[in-house]
Amino acid sequence: MHKIDLRRIDLNLLPVFDVLMEERHVSRAARRLGRTQSAVSHALDRLREQLGDPLLVRARGGMAPSPFALDLTAELKPILSNLERALAPPETFDPATSTRAFRIVLPDFWSGAVAGVLAQTARRAPGVSIEWLAPRDDSLIALAAGQVDLAVAPSRLAAVEGAHAAPLGALVWKSFVRRGHPALTRWGRRAWLAHPHIVVVGGDRLQWPVQAARPALSAERRIGARVPSFSAVAPLLAKTDMIATLPALAMGESIKHYGLVALRPPLEIEPIGHSLYWSAQRANEPALKWLRETMTPHLAIPA
Repeated sequence: MHKIDLRRIDLNLLPVFDVLMEERHVSRAARRLGRTQSAVSHALDRLREQLGDPLLVRARGGMAPSPFALDLTAELKPILSNLERALAPPETFDPATSTRAFRIVLPDFWSGAVAGVLAQTARRAPGVSIEWLAPRDDSLIALAAGQVDLAVAPSRLAAVEGAHAAPLGALVWKSFVRRGHPALTRWGRRAWLAHPHIVVVGGDRLQWPVQAARPALSAERRIGARVPSFSAVAPLLAKTDMIATLPALAMGESIKHYGLVALRPPLEIEPIGHSLYWSAQRANEPALKWLRETMTPHLAIPA
């Protein structure tokens, strides 16, 4: 098969050819295209000249395609369909009638934010559902690939090509103990080291800032429990003399519910900036823009 120089072909003629192949009649094709019969005939003549083939010839009751025209239309139809889908304006999104299921990734200590989002969507988008996924090392890669709609992750994570980000603020760390804890009488480094600690096993690639703050001091502390989620911490603190040094946001309403006390840690811990991430390729989708606008106010970290 010989090659054709596409620079010599007027690609605007191809949709005309596609309709002609369906109608096999110039007049009917002209009506579908909203053009005059002479304009369609002229377009066909130009395409014949550029392709070097008769394409469609007069026959009883209409026009008959050449073998080349039959081969061309078989190749052309899926290409034109794909172009129409690619160039079509984005579909509208009506939250009041949508049944869209969104997938989000964020640490479990943002449960208060998710509760606020769900309460809002129940009022304004009752058919929308949200699937909350735990963070993984490949979460941002999945987001860039379109497998996840939004993700919250530390801002210091390596940038992923194909993902946009907006800062949410920085997590401030506090130490938590139960009310009446013996360490409260003389709170400081010695009291902090004297009792076992609860550690949450995270799924991201960053070193916890407690370890980074004072390696020697951190090495001295005794780990009493390692738990898989932040939601497990408060019940354990309420019934033991253990200490947990965590982002203040992690405790939320659990402080009052479980009778906990929040203290300034006896070592300087760098706040961890977090950002909201979304796919660059899907940034203009109305549904995802609505999701970002809905979630961002709830996810913002208090200063």
